[in-house]
Formats: sequence, C-alpha cells, structure tokens
Amino acid sequence: MADWDAGLAAPMNARVPASFGGMRLDHALTRIFPQYSRNRLQAWLKSGHITVNGKRLYPDHAVTGGEAIAVQPPRVPDAAVPQAQRMPLKIVFEDAAIIVIDKPAGLVVHPGAGQPDGTLLNALLAHAPALVNVPRAGIVHRLDKDTSGLLVVAKTVEAQAHLVKQLADHSMRRVYLAVVQGDPPASGVIDAPVGRDVRQRTRMAVTHGGKPSRTNYRVLERYGHAALVECRLETGRTHQIRVHFQHLRHPLVGDETYRRGTRHGIAFPRQALHAIELSLVHPGTHKPMTWSAPPPRDMKRLIEDLRK
Repeated sequence: MADWDAGLAAPMNARVPASFGGMRLDHALTRIFPQYSRNRLQAWLKSGHITVNGKRLYPDHAVTGGEAIAVQPPRVPDAAVPQAQRMPLKIVFEDAAIIVIDKPAGLVVHPGAGQPDGTLLNALLAHAPALVNVPRAGIVHRLDKDTSGLLVVAKTVEAQAHLVKQLADHSMRRVYLAVVQGDPPASGVIDAPVGRDVRQRTRMAVTHGGKPSRTNYRVLERYGHAALVECRLETGRTHQIRVHFQHLRHPLVGDETYRRGTRHGIAFPRQALHAIELSLVHPGTHKPMTWSAPPPRDMKRLIEDLRK
C-alpha cells in the first residue's frame, strides 16, 4: 500500500453476516471491507490490527456468522497523511453520501511517484475534511491524469463499500467518448486481458497473464483518418480503453504512451478521452441515478476541426 493510502486507512467495525458461516475469515473480510485488498487484510490480521470478538485469529479460521469485527489500521507518521489543499472542483452532484465530480484533464486523482500533492484527493480533503475518516478519502475508481470527465467519491465508509461492490459486479455504468486514429469497424466488443507490460513496467498491455477486460464500443462519427467512438466499460482495468484501442491498431488521438498503429499524425496535447456519463445505484436511497458531462473545450475543438 502506498504511503498516501496507508495514511487514509480508517478504523471500521462490522458483524459477519450469518450467510458467511463456514467461510474463511480472510475471504469474509474481503467481502465485508471491499475497500481493502485481501493481502492488506491478511497482513492486518497477522499483525493484530483486525480482531474478531476481541481476539486475534488466523486468516484461514472458519467464521460462523455474527462475530464482531474491529479494524484498527496501524498508525503511520503524520508526514504520510495527505494534506488538504484548496483547489477548484467542478462538482456535478453532492449529498451526504457521495460527490460526483467532472475532473479536468491534467489533474492527478491521488498522490503517487512524482506527484506527492496537488491531486484531486488533496482537494477533496479540503472540500470535505471528514473524508480523512474514509479509506482512500472516499475514492473508489480513478481516471488517468489526462483523461477528463465523471467520477464518484464516497463520503462515508458505508457508501464506499456499496460503490466498490457495484464496480466489482459491473453494475456501475461508465460511458466514455474517445477520438481514435484510423477507420475502425462500426461496433464491437474488445475482449482482451490487460496486465502489466513485461517489457516496460510503467505501461499496461494485452497479455495472456492479464485480467479479463471487456470494452464495448460503437463509432458515432467518421472523419476518414479518425473516428469518434463511444465506449462502455464492462471492466475497469488501468488504461483499459487506451490499451484496447491500441490492440485494434486504432490508438487514441494524442496518446503518447499507446500509439502503435498510428498512421496519421493528429495534433492533440493529451489522449482524446472523456468520461461522459456515469450511472449507479445511490448507496443511501438505493435509487438509480445518472449524470452526464459534455466534453471539455479542447476535445470539442478537436472534433470540430476533424469535421472540417
């Protein structure tokens, strides 16, 4: 777990559902606390930072149902806790449970190597200071730095677990607009596993050892040497749309990382990708909700120029 992530690991309490009776403890924990990886939960079990009815137990212990689970993540140095930083946020929707944000291109979602602060996470902590009590400051999914558009943030631990489950069972719908190079088929499903590129670890690639990844797409407009495409994600792997369209030999316009198959140089300062629509079941009201955000000015201008 990265330093910023460890600094936003929140204490939590829960009871094991009766339906989990007979399940391994570590498997039950990953379902109860989907915000955290199984490896992280196993490590906390072994170090005593997770107790069951006040006792330390092994990961392979079989639960019976009804046990009280207490998670007390290890403290980290204050220097590892991300700091609140006031920055403008384009908030599309906010209530007591969630915040929906239209992220601009150029904004990093969370701290990482080479970007210790000045991120969406830092801005969220300034906007809603109580997010310091939610794992990962409520972030449940991310957009690449140079991808614009909609993402949802949870304001409570309960809302976060609900949203993470929707992501896991693919019931959260995310629609993107992309401008791709060349003249792709009218529609299709790109079903190709995505994993770390063995030759360059900072990149992703279609690889046999990758995780199952599916992108549905259809062409909205054609420009001869480029096309406007609507993409609907069934899975949410890192760089999925960018990697999948490179795999088709139709990389995104402006993408400097995934550009194999590019035949026509179209000038654009970032990958032409925008998260235009987000649909989910509200974790508080349990009602379906949908938001949309029009493409930003730079992408609109690109599309207008291509139409000419």
